[in-house]
Amino acid sequence: MLRSMYSGVSGMKGFQTKLDVIGNNIANVNTIGYKKSTINFQDLLSQNLSGSGVNPMQVGLGSMTAAINTIHTPGSSMTTGVGTDLSIMGDGFFVVQDPDNAANRFLTRAGNFVLNSTGQLVNPQGYQVVGTNGPITIDPQTYDSFTINGQGEVRAKTAAGAETVIANIGISNPPNPSGLSKVGGSLYEITNASGGSTAVQTVGNANTQLGTGMLEMSNVDLTEEFTEMIVAQRGFQANSRTITTSDEILQEVVNLKR
Repeated sequence: MLRSMYSGVSGMKGFQTKLDVIGNNIANVNTIGYKKSTINFQDLLSQNLSGSGVNPMQVGLGSMTAAINTIHTPGSSMTTGVGTDLSIMGDGFFVVQDPDNAANRFLTRAGNFVLNSTGQLVNPQGYQVVGTNGPITIDPQTYDSFTINGQGEVRAKTAAGAETVIANIGISNPPNPSGLSKVGGSLYEITNASGGSTAVQTVGNANTQLGTGMLEMSNVDLTEEFTEMIVAQRGFQANSRTITTSDEILQEVVNLKR
């Protein structure tokens, strides 16, 4: 009987975590480049009651969280018309680095980039966008204008009308994107589980292309999230009822002596 109470507690804890995951997904429904998370459960150890039968007689001891995975399916594209807004039409991530420490590199699907006062292409946090030859800089003293095409080429034009490719947007394709660690700001940190490398390649070599003047929105589906919320709520209620029922039965046992 006490086993049922502790099983109910483990189930309630699991569904609390599930609600935390769902709540975070819903909070980021409009976050650029956000990738939703899902949670999976697994059973705990089972207690052997007897080994005398043909089949083992076991009672489970509840459940626990098995994994919380990030789902890297593409989100829908939103047209902005801003030339420095980029979206990846396929797999891969943009690479950005800390301007104060070039060794700190991060990956992101959020392509809402801008030019800072020194002509560097940066994200909203001020991290430099990395190209195939390092951080991308468009010198405003040298070039009058620039464009970024679908192949990731940064093409700058001088006052005389001469156009040249001055940089290429870098794309990183980790072997296991689900192994990346979220660090906030729509950034991901490389881990050993993800492949342990931030190798940068051109858009063409990454077998993808860019959407210019577009941003990738969150891949959160509100219909799915609210459905999962109902399941989590009912699961939590059912586990709490298990605890309540076990308590009532224990009370009956205590009352036997009366």
